[in-house]
Amino acid sequence: MPNEADRPRRLTVERNGPVLVEGPVEIVREDGTIATSDRFVVAVCTCRRSRMYPWCDTSHRRHTKPPGAAPPD
Repeated sequence: MPNEADRPRRLTVERNGPVLVEGPVEIVREDGTIATSDRFVVAVCTCRRSRMYPWCDTSHRRHTKPPGAAPPD
């Protein structure tokens, strides 16, 4: 998938959440299949709890740590 040369692709890392990617995007999965989205911003799951993996469905919100817990490394 070629990127447009006129600007870099922007990724935003959300603490304890998804990676937001300016779209459109293609993600190559471990098995070689390709997931595509033509949305202007895509939330990519980093916790692997999503039922729509590799896309984020906010499942990470249901598994938050109690207040005062140490953040992940």
